[in-house]
Amino acid sequence: MDVLLEMLRQAGSAAVQLLLSPFYYISVILIMLQYMRQTRLERKLFHVRLHAWPGQLGRTMLAGLIVGVLLSCIGLFLGITITGEAVLWMWGAAVVLAVIRIRFLCFAYSVGLLGILQWAVGWTAMAERSDWMGRAAASLDGLDIPGLLLLVALMHLAEALLVRKQGAKFASPLFLEGKRGKIVGAYALQGYWPVPMLMLVPAVSGGSGDILLPWQTLLADTSMWSGGFTMIGFPMMIGFSELTRTLLPEAKARSTSQGLLVYGLILAAAALVSVYWSPLTLAAAICALLLHEALIIAGRVREAANSPFYVHDEQGLRVLAVIPGTPAHTLGIEAGEVLQKVNGVRVRTKSELYAALHINSAFCKLEVLNHEGQIKFVQRARYAGEHHQLGVVLAPDDKADQFAAPGPASLFELISHRRAARQRESSSTSL
Repeated sequence: MDVLLEMLRQAGSAAVQLLLSPFYYISVILIMLQYMRQTRLERKLFHVRLHAWPGQLGRTMLAGLIVGVLLSCIGLFLGITITGEAVLWMWGAAVVLAVIRIRFLCFAYSVGLLGILQWAVGWTAMAERSDWMGRAAASLDGLDIPGLLLLVALMHLAEALLVRKQGAKFASPLFLEGKRGKIVGAYALQGYWPVPMLMLVPAVSGGSGDILLPWQTLLADTSMWSGGFTMIGFPMMIGFSELTRTLLPEAKARSTSQGLLVYGLILAAAALVSVYWSPLTLAAAICALLLHEALIIAGRVREAANSPFYVHDEQGLRVLAVIPGTPAHTLGIEAGEVLQKVNGVRVRTKSELYAALHINSAFCKLEVLNHEGQIKFVQRARYAGEHHQLGVVLAPDDKADQFAAPGPASLFELISHRRAARQRESSSTSL
């Protein structure tokens, strides 16, 4: 009972520490900026809003909180030696890397880089100096890199589950400039989750005193817990960003989730081995960097090897997205399906679709080619005053007038609201 009460006291103190940390609020603001940019881009390209950024932000914060609770419970049995200085090192390195490339705002890169720097500083005498460089070197040398790498691995395993569960729900349609300047349809899948963590660590001072843990942790030596235990509260952030021209959002999310799962398991194994054999710490840090880059490169190679999916062909008009709350949504039309006939008329262009919809002002009957290549028949009454005639965003055709600009490369470009779309002329792309 004394152990439980002491843990609750320490958890309350750590939660206050977490709420006072600026990094959690920084991560929420960065996530908000990403979702706001997505909403602006949808309005620019399609003149409709497919996602509401406040709802997206709320869902990701809730999911991040749940992940934080689960990982904090797992952390009770890990024994990672993490301090306030370690949190500053991780976030400091992540922010510096994000200034270079926004996709580097990932702790796989920051902790991997810190592991390499720790190894490099170990070959020097900087830690023996009495100035600020010596203090910084000593602080860097004291980081528990294997433990931090294991924490990063657990974060990516959690990310794999979140991507599998929520990745496709946050997918946003795009028009992109493809090969030879042709505009093609695509999807941007991006999800970001702020993860509040409460980590049980061996106490140096101000801990539980004579109250000791009743169990053995995985990483920390038994002697390290002789002074009792304490808790530290700190935020983490996980997220992914993918583009696909060749797959449905669900298939892309599934593929990304599998890659993250394999990455997390390999990194966890490398981190655990380096705990018991420290010479492998450098190899594990390099593994964190290179394997993460390999995931990104492999995804780009697969995309380049396949033909664009969101284009029209002789079968009919390809649906890029369905606007929520519209007749198309009610009819059960899905992204990636092909509109073949409308009110009995074969349609191959937007003008033909528009004309076919006006054949019957009170009723709409469609023949749709689904993902399995089978014809499904859907029909619905049309009502006066409906904002959308159908409610679909079609794949671009030869007359497509605007497309998405490249995403923000750096943190500065994200904050400065870099223009999200390039426009040739102004027109609507939804029916």
